[in-house]
Formats: sequence, C-alpha cells, structure tokens
Amino acid sequence: MHAPSTDTSTGTNTGPVSTLMPVLAVVAGIAAFSVMDAAMKAASIAVGVGTALLLRNVIGTLLTIPLWLAKGRPLPSRKVATFHFQRSCVTAVMAALFFHGLVRIPMAEGMAISFFAPIIALYFAALMLGETIRPRAILAALLGLVGMVVIGADRFGAGEYGAEAIEGTIAIVLSAVFYALNLVMQRRQALLAGPVEIALFQNLNVSILFALFAPFYWTAPDVVTLGWTALGAVLATIALLFLSWGYARAEAQVLVPVEYTGFLWAALMGWLVFGEHLGLGVVAGAALIVVGCWIGTRTTQNDT
Repeated sequence: MHAPSTDTSTGTNTGPVSTLMPVLAVVAGIAAFSVMDAAMKAASIAVGVGTALLLRNVIGTLLTIPLWLAKGRPLPSRKVATFHFQRSCVTAVMAALFFHGLVRIPMAEGMAISFFAPIIALYFAALMLGETIRPRAILAALLGLVGMVVIGADRFGAGEYGAEAIEGTIAIVLSAVFYALNLVMQRRQALLAGPVEIALFQNLNVSILFALFAPFYWTAPDVVTLGWTALGAVLATIALLFLSWGYARAEAQVLVPVEYTGFLWAALMGWLVFGEHLGLGVVAGAALIVVGCWIGTRTTQNDT
C-alpha cells in the first residue's frame, strides 16, 4: 500500500509514504503550472514569448534565492549541476515552443495537443530510468489520451484553422516531445537534489539561456505585463516545488497520468481570462481523465 521515500539530500530511505501524497503534490503542481500558462499567455501576447519567459525566470530566481539561503545554500556537485543545466536546456526549448503555439490557439486546444507527451514519457522512463512499464500504467495513460481526443474533437470541430493556428499547432506538437523528455528528467533530478535547489537552478539557468538571445527579441514591458510575469514566476516556483517533491516519491509512470488534469485547469483559465468557450466534450473527456488518473494511482498501491 505504500512506496518507500528517499531523502534527496542524503539518498537514504526515510520510511513508507502513502502514494496519495505524491499524487496530490503533482496535482497541485500541475494546477499551478496551468494557471501560470494563462498569465504567461497574456504576457506573451503583450511583449512576445522571449521577453515574457526571460522576465518570469529572472523573477523566479529572485523568489527562490531566499528559500535557497534558508536551506543552507546547498550547492550541487559538478555532475548534478550538469544535469540541472541539461534539464534547463530542455525546459527552455519546451517553454519557448509551447508559448509560441499558445498565443496562436486557445489554451484548452493547446493543452489537448500537448497531451500525447505522457505516452512518450512512459517509454522514456523505461529507457532512461529502467522502470518497468506495467500494463495498468499504459491503460491509464491511454484512457487519459482518449479523454484528450474526445475533448480535442469537440474543440477542433468548433471552427476553422488558418496559418497562425497551424503554426501554433506544430509548435505545441514539437514542444510535447521535449515535455516528454522533461517529465522523465524531472523524476531523475528529483532523486539527485531537493525541491528548492531544483527550483533555483532551473530558474537561474533558463534566465541565462534566454538572456543570451535577448538582443534579438527584447521588448520593454509595461506595468500590467510585469504583473502577469510576476504572477507567472510565483506560480511556476510553487509548481516546481510541488512537482519536485512528488516526483522524488513516486515513479514517473504513476504520476504521468496525473498530468492530464492540466487540461481541466487550462480550459477553466482559457474561459475566465480569454473568454474561450468550452464544449460538451469536456465533460466526457474529463471523466476519462479522472478514471485514468485513478488507475495510475492504484498501480503502485497494488504492485508494491
């Protein structure tokens, strides 16, 4: 009924922890990231994707420095620091592609397209982490994907798509490939470092990466845009802390189906912030997502 917890600072086993808590942590992290997506979409529309992401990560770095100091200023080894940078590179490309697409299509549609990533992540987990892909985990992911197809069909059937929407769709499909790799790297990283260290170095590394190209895209933000990016930074930092904690305590294949709950938040934020309307397919798709997440959660409970 329980999976062992590993202390990420010492690598020692700290005793049994219910799988419910890692799942809830990831649910909270995905919710924070989804609301952050809405804030960053608004900022990206105003000043461009590059400027919005640079500002978000700079603010995120400033927010996490006090947490890092309070933790005793943990410094990664050269090997761990290299992995931090590698994941930051994947994250930077993933984010740039995702928000490039998201400013061109509704949030719910963008999230629906991106959800083939967890299926790829299951196989990345087997390749990179040595995890055994259980049939129940595959079933959970497939149910979630079917839910996305049902919702996506409802959304895509509502209107015609021009060149901008096609460009946005392609960008999000490419982003999803990087997202799948990011999901698995997140699990490995969570076993090497604590949540605060991960949040700080990811924000810092991504800030550096975007700053290198800033002369090519920089647009001076107004007060409203700064507000959106600050909100995005706070939510992204909270999400990183929750996700890092959760992925350190459960296998990637258990938590991957939970990623599908992000669509529900994306649909809600799209409606509240941008006036994007939902179709009836959301209800049917949401039911499939919930079933998939439930099966994914039970996988470890039954097998450990």
